[in-house]
Amino acid sequence: MYRRSACDFVVGAVALLAAFGAQAQTWPAKAVRVVVPFAPGGGADLTARPVSQKLSEHLGQQFVVDNRGGAAGAIGMEIVAKSLPDGYTIMVMSSSFSATPATRKLPFDLFTATVPVVEIGHTPSVVVVHPSLPVHTTRELIDLARARPGQLIFASTGVGGATHLVTELFASMAKIKMIHVPYKSTGLATVEVVAGHCQLIVGSLLGTVAHFRAGKLRALAVTSAQRWHSLPKLPAVAETLPGFETVVWYGVWVPRGTPQPIVERLNATVNRILEDGNIKKWLEAQGMAASGGAPSRLEERARKDYERWVRVVKDSNIRIE
Repeated sequence: MYRRSACDFVVGAVALLAAFGAQAQTWPAKAVRVVVPFAPGGGADLTARPVSQKLSEHLGQQFVVDNRGGAAGAIGMEIVAKSLPDGYTIMVMSSSFSATPATRKLPFDLFTATVPVVEIGHTPSVVVVHPSLPVHTTRELIDLARARPGQLIFASTGVGGATHLVTELFASMAKIKMIHVPYKSTGLATVEVVAGHCQLIVGSLLGTVAHFRAGKLRALAVTSAQRWHSLPKLPAVAETLPGFETVVWYGVWVPRGTPQPIVERLNATVNRILEDGNIKKWLEAQGMAASGGAPSRLEERARKDYERWVRVVKDSNIRIE
C-alpha cells in the first residue's frame, strides 16, 4: 500500500510538472489577470495599466487589471499568494510589498508564497502640503510641527502601508509628532489633502504630481537621496535631514511555483516594454525612472526595505488593531 501511494504520488508529480511545462511553452493561451492590491488611481494602478496594455500587445492575450484594495495591500497580495501558479494570475505591486508584512501578521509568508519577476520602475515620494499651510520648505514644516505638537494631520494609504511608514520615518528623524489619518488608497488620501481635510501627505510622485503641478498642493521636497532628475528645483528631504532616503518602486510578482519559463518570458517581455520609447516618455512624464533587470534586483530591494520598515515599526511603536 505504501509503495503504491508513493508511486502514485511520484507519477502525479511528474504529470503535474509535465502539464506546467506544456503550459509554459504555449503561455499565454488565455487572458491573464493582473492583480493590483490597491484601489484605482494610485501609483501601482497607474503603472499597471500601460504595462498591461503593452503586455497584451506583445504576447497576444489580454492582461486585465483587477483592483483588489484594502488592508494596505494585504487583501490583493493574499489573492495572488494563494492563486494557482500557472501564469494566469500576476501582481503589479508597489513598495508596500515590503511595508505591509512588517506591520501585521499575514496568513501567509509573502516572501515564500510569491516570487519576483521584474522591477518596472522607481520614483521618490514627495512631501506635499495643502496650500493653506504656511510652509514652503521642509525646515518650515518641521518648525511648524514642533510649534504645534500633535496638531498637524497627515494622510496615508492605510495603517502600516508604505506611505504611513515613510511619514513615520520622517517624523522620527525630524523629532516631531503628528496625527495620522489612514485611507484605503493613495488616490483617496491625496484627495483628502487637496480638500484640506488633512494638512499633508508623503505620497508617491505618481500620485501627487498632477495635483502640485496644478497648484492644488504645494510640494516641499522629494525623498530620494538627492534631487530628482525631473524636478531639479525641488530639494531633497536629506538636505534638511541628512541620511533620509526612501523611494517607491513598482514590480511584477507571481505565485511561487509558476513555471520558470513563464517567469523568464514575462521578465524578458517587460524588459523589452521598458525600452519602448513611448513607455519611457510616459514614465518620465510621471517622474519615474525605468528599472528592469533580473528578478534578483527586485528581490534585493524588497528585502532591504522590509528590514528597514521592521525597524521603523519597532521604533515608532506602530500597532495594527
